[in-house]
Amino acid sequence: MRIVMVGPFGMRPRGTMAVRALPMAQALTARGHDVTILLPPWQTPEDSGRVWVEGGITVENIPLPPRLPGVFHVLTALRLARRAIACAPDVVHLFKPKAYSGLTHNLLASLPRTARPRLVVDSDDWEGPGGWNAIGGYTPLQRRFFVWQERWGLTHADAVTVASRTLESLTWALGVPPARVFYVPNGARKVAGGRRVPERVSDRPCVLLYTRFFEFSIERLMGVLQRVWEACPRMRLLVVGKGLFGGEEETLMQMASEAGWGHAIEMAGWVEPEHLADVFSQADVAIYPFDDTLINRAKCAVKLLDLLTAGVPVVAEAVGQNREMIRHNDTGWLVPPGDEAAFAEGILRLLEEQPLRERLGQAAFHDVHRRFSWQYLVTAVERAYRSK
Repeated sequence: MRIVMVGPFGMRPRGTMAVRALPMAQALTARGHDVTILLPPWQTPEDSGRVWVEGGITVENIPLPPRLPGVFHVLTALRLARRAIACAPDVVHLFKPKAYSGLTHNLLASLPRTARPRLVVDSDDWEGPGGWNAIGGYTPLQRRFFVWQERWGLTHADAVTVASRTLESLTWALGVPPARVFYVPNGARKVAGGRRVPERVSDRPCVLLYTRFFEFSIERLMGVLQRVWEACPRMRLLVVGKGLFGGEEETLMQMASEAGWGHAIEMAGWVEPEHLADVFSQADVAIYPFDDTLINRAKCAVKLLDLLTAGVPVVAEAVGQNREMIRHNDTGWLVPPGDEAAFAEGILRLLEEQPLRERLGQAAFHDVHRRFSWQYLVTAVERAYRSK
């Protein structure tokens, strides 16, 4: 089968195409399909016109048109649609029902059904009210347009792939028949270097926070960590990542310093995937705070998968897909969302009980590689491509 995947942006800096589309494409190629990824690299114009092969997949960045107001958007979508048709695909898989991939969907859907490929839309986030529209910094006009794009795109696709059970339900609620909706969560990445080997770099117990910060309230996280520090003042907090909107990690450091334990925090910043195993090896336990919001319930957290894939024992809030990725007291430790006392208690218990940490980490490693490998998940993608 000839498949073209169309993205709403380039391979970087955002993660959808790199951590979802690319490994999905590689798994499809391993099963004998021919896959090309088409991207509009508007955030990285230096990639305009670049073509490369990554993991056996041809990644083609369309040449960007002149940046004329309004015209740029139309021409970008036209170039994506024309190039997609020129590839003579059986299926065009459009990632996110918004922005340039959404516009490309509009153009391709306008072709006679006998003259166009099968159109499949992928949804890995909720974009409308309560989703990215609430935090994305869009103008009122953009928000209205994205709401329309999301609804139209999901309801006018031949099939829809969704990354979470919440997105599955939201798509059904729009009137899309369940037979056209396919649950395809994010798969385990091979970025963590295999199962971690614990390595003590300090005699202080290490709590790992691997995050972009937007998924939770820093004030609420401080309430949890304050309890942990008071019970375990030798604690070391290792923070990997930076705030999505800028400065959140500095806010955390300032609040901890004011509370008297800023010295216990080590900021590692962004860490390249190939070096994550070295960082993860320092952690006695990882924490995954997750506010109970629609945007969180709809997402399938790749960072949580990274931790579980590497066999790091995790304490996470039981919100959305977290409950599918972790089985409580089996492959991790789940706590009720918003319960600061229960969260702190879970962290302290794992810090105190090494056998429990080892059991959870080992079980998580084996479970994620079995249930969330792309070799397994891609069969649902194939069903979406072939469904009636």
